[in-house]
Amino acid sequence: MESVTHHDRRTVYRVADRGGEGSPVLFVHGSGGSHEIWKAQLARLASEFPVVAVDLSGHGESDDVDADPGWSTFSAYADDVLAVAEETGARTLVGNSLGGAVVMHLVLERGFDADALVLAGTGARLSVLDDLLTWLDDDFDRAVEFLHDDDRLFYDPDDRYVELSKESMYEVGQRVTSRDFHSCHTFDVRDRLGDITAPTLAVVGEHDMLTPPWYHEFLADNVRDGRYAEIEDAAHLAMLETPDAFNETLVEFLEDVR
Repeated sequence: MESVTHHDRRTVYRVADRGGEGSPVLFVHGSGGSHEIWKAQLARLASEFPVVAVDLSGHGESDDVDADPGWSTFSAYADDVLAVAEETGARTLVGNSLGGAVVMHLVLERGFDADALVLAGTGARLSVLDDLLTWLDDDFDRAVEFLHDDDRLFYDPDDRYVELSKESMYEVGQRVTSRDFHSCHTFDVRDRLGDITAPTLAVVGEHDMLTPPWYHEFLADNVRDGRYAEIEDAAHLAMLETPDAFNETLVEFLEDVR
């Protein structure tokens, strides 16, 4: 694990490079997660291009930040991603769920000049079920179980990935995970997608009920250079559940645009 210090905090990230060509690709996890959701990309794509996966503030081994849910949180997380991108030279960003919103925030609010974007299991608006927001604050166990019910985070996963996902949420903790989801609930850039000019792939698991396929069709239709891909037999965390199909889709897109 490597790290970069910025804004009086330390952001940790992992790099995998087995002689891949081109600039690094930086992966950003979602709510209550860590760089571990990208384990199959770190393990299997590093011969294609250098892979970088960040732990956002308060996740994994990264220092936390004092930020209210919403704009302040997105700004802090964007600082994390920008610091790692500058440290590693990454110009291609891949974001899942909250991570996709952070990527869009970085492009729209900070003018990050990306070579390409991959928005996976995310949307231009990320409203969260009211009951889930309540459970995140008052009954965290129920919130975790709800998210791991069928067709939410996973469709038909290996049990070890379900356990990995649950463990990650408990390690990140209730306060930070709740901050993540409450921040997502405020996110809405539907009227600004036309300002995203980098080639953009919107990719989704066909059974994703948290950010369904039509969210991604909307993204692909409204950015300047958008493409849409659907991963069969997967839900929200397609990169974990069906990594071969996800990786193949990602590589095809990047080979085309890079």
